[in-house]
Amino acid sequence: MQKRRFFLPVLVVLAGLFRPIAAISSETQKETANSGDARFVGTAVCADCHQEAYANWKDSHHDLAMQVADGNTVLGDFDNAEFTHYGVTSTFYKKGDRFMVRTDGPDGSPQDYRIDYTFGVYPLQQYLIRFPGGRVQALGVAWDSRPRQEGGQRWFHLYPDEEIAYTDELHWTGPNQNWNYMCAECHSTDLQKRYDPATRTYDTTWAEINIGCEACHGPGSRHVGWAEQPERKGAPGLALSLDERRDVRWEIDPETGRPRRSVPRETQREIEMCGRCHARRQVITDQYRHGARFADSHVPALLDERLYHADGQVLEEVYVYGSFLQSRMFAEGVTCSDCHEPHSLALRVPGDGVCLQCHAAGTYQSSGHHHHEEGSAGASCIECHMPATTYMVVDPRHDHSLRIPQPELSVELGTPNACTRCHRVQTDEWAVRQMQKWYGRQPSGYQDFARALAAARKGLPEAGQLLAELAADPDQPGIARATALSGLGAYLNAGSINVLVDGLYDDDPMLREAAARSLEGLDPALRMKLAGQLLNDPVRAVRIQVARMLAATPPGAMNEEQGKQLDRAIGEYVAAQLANSDRPGSYLNLGVLYAGMGRFDEAEKAYRTALEVQPDFTQAIVNHADLYRQQGRDEEGERLLREGLEIAPQDADLSHALGLLLVRARRLEDALPYLGRAALRAPENTHYGYVYAVALHTSGQSEEAILRLEELLEQHPHDQRIRQALAAFRREAADP
Repeated sequence: MQKRRFFLPVLVVLAGLFRPIAAISSETQKETANSGDARFVGTAVCADCHQEAYANWKDSHHDLAMQVADGNTVLGDFDNAEFTHYGVTSTFYKKGDRFMVRTDGPDGSPQDYRIDYTFGVYPLQQYLIRFPGGRVQALGVAWDSRPRQEGGQRWFHLYPDEEIAYTDELHWTGPNQNWNYMCAECHSTDLQKRYDPATRTYDTTWAEINIGCEACHGPGSRHVGWAEQPERKGAPGLALSLDERRDVRWEIDPETGRPRRSVPRETQREIEMCGRCHARRQVITDQYRHGARFADSHVPALLDERLYHADGQVLEEVYVYGSFLQSRMFAEGVTCSDCHEPHSLALRVPGDGVCLQCHAAGTYQSSGHHHHEEGSAGASCIECHMPATTYMVVDPRHDHSLRIPQPELSVELGTPNACTRCHRVQTDEWAVRQMQKWYGRQPSGYQDFARALAAARKGLPEAGQLLAELAADPDQPGIARATALSGLGAYLNAGSINVLVDGLYDDDPMLREAAARSLEGLDPALRMKLAGQLLNDPVRAVRIQVARMLAATPPGAMNEEQGKQLDRAIGEYVAAQLANSDRPGSYLNLGVLYAGMGRFDEAEKAYRTALEVQPDFTQAIVNHADLYRQQGRDEEGERLLREGLEIAPQDADLSHALGLLLVRARRLEDALPYLGRAALRAPENTHYGYVYAVALHTSGQSEEAILRLEELLEQHPHDQRIRQALAAFRREAADP
């Protein structure tokens, strides 16, 4: 599990994008709600007929994704091996035939635990431990399963440079290492989390412990019934037929010299099926249906600055899908199985050979193309166009955006490029000169959105226009256009609203969902007029985003039928949150929803529940206190914020919220220390710094206020609000 310092994406972004046992069971014949009368039958049944596919799948990463811990599956050294990380020593040993570890528990004290499951196999293997209440947790110490000559065959910590104390949410006993929520859906077949919010326990089940045939193809009983017919009449009964490559050839276009698909790809079934797990995404229903659109059960992350560089290159681990959607290969119709054998998961041809299936070797393996010595890293398609970033210490992942290196963007925006990642002693400027020398120009490639996204991230004056142009450009990747649409909410004007309206009715549900997200700042009646039809969108992610955005629509702004549609969609939104009711962010989202609808009692209950799930969830504390403000209950809000600061004394949001409350209470002198702490602890938040400067000025400390604004402007030179306040304060100081 990859480190995450921020909460997984929730569907509501606060103002301002991926645990003895109660029950884990194997039920190979169970019926599920999303499959009608179809049942999961198990991989062994499939193997009877599909022997070649089974042989390829056997011992693949899917086959070995999760296993019961025993002498055949455990790879780590359990011969009383010790590993120490920031003063915490973990001892791995055996007790009879059981694999054990002695390490720090949820209270920080050493405890002995049985290893119940292995998780993954190469280049590392993690270990899972069962806790009371059906919770399963992943150890932070993992086994490096690479050969010894590659640095493997050792224990290591997944966060080697950080002390992860037992109070940290990233501690192996904490919420961000919980298998039931974080990992299980993608490592087992037909995973049913089955979390009970009343008891806060799990009764998690699977059809198969690993990723079997039916994880991708869906429950197989109907297919088995069809196969058992003597004449095999009718449809084969598969829940999901992955036949997008059937009778498809890749040919060289004589006009462009580039490969083209003999038959256009008409669906995204295969890519979205893979994306269910190979994507950063948020689950919005526990009723996954094989063959339904990805966005009917998940909300994929966009090109968020916490996850991607401005040009779309990977920053955090994003599991391929969001990168691949940026690529020209995706745009031209390539599917995952064009490059990867779908059962073994291996490349169809090793190394660059997989590229040369479609790209002519005479053109692309020549020094005239790559300008490097044959056999060197620089002559490799993959090294130049799919550079790898290592996650979890030992696991390199290739960037699937398949881009042309653009060192000029590195100079301009600070994004990485493959040239200087390899030539570490050289500069980005050197790489620009080399590209110009070789090609006479800097090839732009397919992706041309970095400047727009960078401008928005920096708050540049031209950001709104650039985002609107990107969102309206059909030649750019859909995920980049959706990212632009999601940012246009900060730049609402006649032009951007027209772009958003076009996005609302785009064929791509990712664009429709993002456009709906950005209408928040409009009048509720106008929002209903523009987006009301999407309450019946065929895709759940769009419906619930529209429902959230329209939830506060006054009854007079919609007709009776629209009211019914809105109620149904709000019900779906609530269900989407409750699907993740083991996470405090879900209750936060519900609180925001109910507060916006004026349902204050329900909002308060939601915030209280969020804090019961996670007492130090400061976002819920801030929102809860703001709910009290709306009700004229600031005394209770003050008490709540002060209690929060006792739990999280360094939290900037709590300090700022308490400072504002004290300002409202006309206790400016009391407010200043809290506003100052917020500005100091969150220097990237210009609003906090601005409010502190205004408060200083109001209290008569004009020189200090000017100094603070000057420092802020130096850090954020394009912030017009800071610039205007500074000019006003200077004029006042010059002419009191």
